Amino acid sequence: MINNDILLASAKKTILSESKSIANLIAFLDDNFAKTVEIIHNSTGRLVVTGIGKSAIIAQKIVATLNSTGTPSLFLHASEAIHGDLGMVQAGDIIICISKSGNSPEIKVLIPLLKRFGNKLIAITGNVTSFLGKEADYVLNTYVENEACPINLAPTNSTTAQLVMGDAIAVCLMEMKNFTAEDFAKFHPGGALGKKLLLRVGEMLDTTHKPFVASNSNIKTVIVEISEKRLGVTAVVDNDKVIGVITDGDIRRMLNKTENFSGLTAQDIMTIHPKTIASTALVSDALDILENFSITQLMVVDEGSYKGVLHLHDILKEGII
Repeated sequence: MINNDILLASAKKTILSESKSIANLIAFLDDNFAKTVEIIHNSTGRLVVTGIGKSAIIAQKIVATLNSTGTPSLFLHASEAIHGDLGMVQAGDIIICISKSGNSPEIKVLIPLLKRFGNKLIAITGNVTSFLGKEADYVLNTYVENEACPINLAPTNSTTAQLVMGDAIAVCLMEMKNFTAEDFAKFHPGGALGKKLLLRVGEMLDTTHKPFVASNSNIKTVIVEISEKRLGVTAVVDNDKVIGVITDGDIRRMLNKTENFSGLTAQDIMTIHPKTIASTALVSDALDILENFSITQLMVVDEGSYKGVLHLHDILKEGII
């Protein structure tokens, strides 16, 4: 029988242990960190990140973060480097080597080879007096008192500290470059994230279903237009300008209040000053308006001219939410 209290206590202990290790990194930040960020920022080459074992996995994640935030980077596996992959390193590249101990056999073999190229070497290590720490041009200390692992062996706190140090470098570089959401979008064009950052309202607007009625249209015409266009709404248009909207909800409320609606027209039941958006606006901005005002449709208007209706369902179909 699993004891949930014991499991939760263990999970909390692990999280607290790792969070403490991360917080302790603040005390280790010094001129080495500042100079590291500066030389990477000023470099005309790439950033090569290498490591062995679990540190290699962390290196891969750091590379992914750097590439996606505008710092050209590549991963070099320490053991593969000494079997031909050193050819990836070019003049002008900066190298980051990640190792908890800084004394693993692969690192001891690799570092002298890297030094021959004359590239700047940055160490991310938990042992600043190690072989790696002594050979590096700059050392970023990621020392942890212990691992969260109950037998103090499985890399947990140490790899988390390495990852956080890499994130700190990436964020500093973003700020130095004035990296914007538009820049981020350039490197994430695919999937839901890319659509959220890049897709414009006009690119997904269905102009073949553009419901509209005149202000003097009778209620039957309004109902037919809403039904045929299947968007649950119609614009009320005067000289191509939206002067109001009527939703299927407006129709239901009218029917509840009025016995005889034969004499009513669109302007009698429309909502004036509807929410609008330009076709050049980002779909993510349209989504914010829909959510903030708890509505499901937006009138798309360009320079006063009615272009169509953007429906929440359209956004859902694109997988943006």
